[in-house]
Amino acid sequence: MLLILGRRLLGALPVLIALVLVVFVLQQVAPVDPVVALVGEKAPPEVYEAARRQLGLDKPVPVQFFNYLGSAVQGDLGTSSVTRTLVASDIVKFLPVTLELVFMALVLIAVIGFFLGLATAQRWRGSGVLRVVMISGASVPVFLACLIAMLVFYRWLDVLPVTGQTSAYDAPSGPTGFLLVDSLVAGRPGLFLDDLKHLILPALCIAIGPAVAVGRVLRSSLEGTLRAEYARTARAKGLSGTQVLIKHALRNALGPVLALIGLQLAGMIGNSILVEAIFARPGIGLYISQSIGKGDFNTIAGITLVVGLLYVMANIVVDVLQAAADPRIAV
Repeated sequence: MLLILGRRLLGALPVLIALVLVVFVLQQVAPVDPVVALVGEKAPPEVYEAARRQLGLDKPVPVQFFNYLGSAVQGDLGTSSVTRTLVASDIVKFLPVTLELVFMALVLIAVIGFFLGLATAQRWRGSGVLRVVMISGASVPVFLACLIAMLVFYRWLDVLPVTGQTSAYDAPSGPTGFLLVDSLVAGRPGLFLDDLKHLILPALCIAIGPAVAVGRVLRSSLEGTLRAEYARTARAKGLSGTQVLIKHALRNALGPVLALIGLQLAGMIGNSILVEAIFARPGIGLYISQSIGKGDFNTIAGITLVVGLLYVMANIVVDVLQAAADPRIAV
């Protein structure tokens, strides 16, 4: 297991360096002048040149790249022209909100996807209806799912909130930055439930598409494993269908499911940006939408690097989980 983890980490280094290179090139060709964004369009020429030297933009392009790479490795992503604070500090502030949303979406994907996969593979009563639901759910765009969820659960039923992270005005901001955790640390279960209520709808909108995909892949994988020779042998020994499913088939069917979740992570992170903007959650999505409107390239580049790093690390975790589920995977 440690060997797999080490190899995946080594393999991630070229990917991350390539990502930094792509972001740097985009910064060079972008029509936005970072110096103007920092000092303003009406700044005197001497102020402009001083800021240009301070940012290192007067040096050759290869030197600028290695300086940018070194700063990124140290966590220095520049200064936001919107908030006038370090981009890394802003990301530390807003990222936990997004990670909390993505984590809740992963929980819903696991619950809904495994239920759909098991129900349709075992042909439970009503599985035909579930197949229709799976096909319909896979075709619903995220923004439409958000609008439908708002209409049903807020406008008609009035059971779930649709804006913000919490209704509390005195929510704790530490020690972890994750409100679900901080509310429990502060001994405020009411705040925990309130945050959970605010998470359900946006997380569900992100999870619908991936959950349906997981359900379909799990169903196909289970149908194949249940027809395998070892499953027939287990049934011949007297094991019930449930015992064969849990003890033998399910673990062997997890490989394709985990691989699919790894592929879905990029889309989930991207969709979380859109969903946060729709539900007005104070996370990375809302932060970057404001930065794009103001042409804050340092923030856009910093968030791109952080999201890319999260995606690479999440796929490393998926690879390790695949190896744990199926030791036959070659390392």
